[in-house]
Amino acid sequence: MSGRKLRILQIMRAPVGGLFRHVADLTRELAGHGHSVGLVVDSLANDAQTEDRLTALLPHASLGIHRFAMPRVLGGGDLVTPLAVHKLQRSLHIDVLHGHGAKGGFYARLAAFGGRGPATVYTPHGGVLHFEATSVSGRIFHLLERRLLARTGAIVFESAYAQSTYAALIGPPTCPTQVIHNGLAPDEFVPVVPDSDAADFVFVGELRDLKGVHVLIDALAGVTRPDGQPATLVMVGDGARRAALEAQIQALGLTDRVTLAGAQPARPSFARGRIAIVPSLAESLPYVVLEAAAARLPVIATRVGGIPEIFGPTAASLVPSANVEALRAAMQGALDDPQAAAAEMTVRADYIGEQFSLGRMAGAIEALYARLVQPD
Repeated sequence: MSGRKLRILQIMRAPVGGLFRHVADLTRELAGHGHSVGLVVDSLANDAQTEDRLTALLPHASLGIHRFAMPRVLGGGDLVTPLAVHKLQRSLHIDVLHGHGAKGGFYARLAAFGGRGPATVYTPHGGVLHFEATSVSGRIFHLLERRLLARTGAIVFESAYAQSTYAALIGPPTCPTQVIHNGLAPDEFVPVVPDSDAADFVFVGELRDLKGVHVLIDALAGVTRPDGQPATLVMVGDGARRAALEAQIQALGLTDRVTLAGAQPARPSFARGRIAIVPSLAESLPYVVLEAAAARLPVIATRVGGIPEIFGPTAASLVPSANVEALRAAMQGALDDPQAAAAEMTVRADYIGEQFSLGRMAGAIEALYARLVQPD
C-alpha cells in the first residue's frame, strides 16, 4: 500500500497463543510495507519461550520492544502502565496505538490522552468477551469497555461472531468497527502429508475443559475403523486438564488408543493424524482450524464462535458443542466415507485460500490505519 509510512505501537499482555500469532504476523507485514513498528508487552510473566518469540520478532520491530507491568487481573500496573505507555508513545511520535486483548486495549486507549494524540485501534481477540456479564470481573471489565469507547478510534473484530457478542455484552459501539479475519501465510497452504503411522484423528490445542477434550475422549470410545479396529487419536498440547484426561483415558480403557504427545508446533503435528478434530466449547476465530484446513486435512469441529465463518460453504457439517453423540457420529462418518470427507476438505481449503490470507488481513488493517490517521 502506498502513501504515508506510519509509526505504530502494538500493545499486548502476553506473547503466547493466537493473539501473539496475530500480532507477530501483522508486525512482520507492516514492517515489510515500510512502516515502523514497536511492541509493548508484559514484564511480569516472561519465560524462556516468551523471550525466544520476542527475540525472533525484534528485527521487524524497528521502534523496539518495551516491557511494562501488566497484571492478569486488576492491579497496580493498571494505574502506572498507561502513563508509561503515554510517555513512550509521545517520545516515539506514534501515529497509531493498536491494543490487542482486554489489557492491551485498555492501555492503548488510556495512553492516548491529551491533545491531538495518536489514532487508537482495539482488537478484543476474545478477551473481555469471555467474561460473563453476571460475574464481578465481567461487570468491571464491561463497564470499563463502555467508558473507553469514547477514546476508541476503531474496533477490529476478527470475526462477525466477536462483533455481535461485543454488541450484546457491551452495547453497540459508538466508533467505527470492521470485521477483519485472521490470515495465513502462503507456505501454510502447502498440503501436509500424514505420516505412514498416523492416527485416525489428531487434536492440537490446550488440554483444558474449554477445548472440549473430555468430550472428545468420551466420543472416541465408540468409534471404529471400517475394518472393525478401534479408532486412534493423537493429542498434541498440554494444560491443566492433563492429569484428569489421563485418568479418563485409563478409566475408559483407551490407553492403547490415545497418545498424549505434549506441546509441539501445530503444522508438523498435523501429520500425526489423518483427520483433525476441534471439539471446543467456546472459541473466537481459532487459528488451529484455519491451519488444519489450509494444510488440507479433513476437519471435524464444533459450531462455536467464528468457526462457521471459517467453514464457509461447508458449515453444515459442524457439530453442536458438548454433545458426545453428535461428535462420535461425525468421527464415525468421516472414517466410513473418506471420499466425502476429502471432497468437503477440498471445498473448505479453497474457500480459506480466498478469504483468509495474511496479505488480505494485513492490507485491510493497514488501510484502516490510513483512514484514521488521514481521514478524508
